[in-house]
Amino acid sequence: MIQAAPFHTTRWTRVCLAKADSEDGRRALAELCDHYYEPVVAYLSSVFRDGDAGREVSHEFFAEMLGGGTIHSADPERGRFRFYLLGAVRHFVAHRQEAERRMKRGGGRVPLSLDAEPRESGALEVAEAAFRSPEAAFDRQWAVTVLGRAMETLRAECDVQGKLELFERLRPWLVGESGYGEQAEVAEVLGLSAAAMKVAVHRMRHRFRQSVKAEIAGTLKDEGAVEDEMRSLLLALGGGERM
Repeated sequence: MIQAAPFHTTRWTRVCLAKADSEDGRRALAELCDHYYEPVVAYLSSVFRDGDAGREVSHEFFAEMLGGGTIHSADPERGRFRFYLLGAVRHFVAHRQEAERRMKRGGGRVPLSLDAEPRESGALEVAEAAFRSPEAAFDRQWAVTVLGRAMETLRAECDVQGKLELFERLRPWLVGESGYGEQAEVAEVLGLSAAAMKVAVHRMRHRFRQSVKAEIAGTLKDEGAVEDEMRSLLLALGGGERM
């Protein structure tokens, strides 16, 4: 049976460490930027309606954060790290928009326009932006990021326990990619009876849910809000389906 791992160190703990002018602080900040790069890209790609522009401005945003400018405004009392990061990138865009207006008035070099027409590059992000608000794009990618990190944690646990093949074979049942009739085929490959296969799938799903909850809990000040955050993220994925 796969044992539950302890909850991760909270993101707020890492944020507080990231404020420190030290090697550990810089490492913590770089880790936060790496983990949550894609939700920021999704938000900015929707704002600019251009994938390349979204990534370019994301680099500017994270460069400022890595420089220590943005992270010092982080306040654990805001509760959810998701809300803090979304607020930070909104603030960054507002300042950038104001700078753009000043440049236009002054006749200087005009930066990327927030009203620019979509370019052909970054086609996927542009297509996503056509159907989602920047906030919805951010939340959806945040949910994808959380699920991806939870899956990586579960895979690492199974690897340590010598159950990597079991994990890989059962993974489709964790992400909704299994087809009708496939369970019997996989059971045969694993040398399991039909009943044992059902138990294995149930346990792996349960452990994946625990892993997702642990990942979410790490982004909250109050662990009591985990279930509410899980519902929000499932809705952001376009479902509200149960996990």
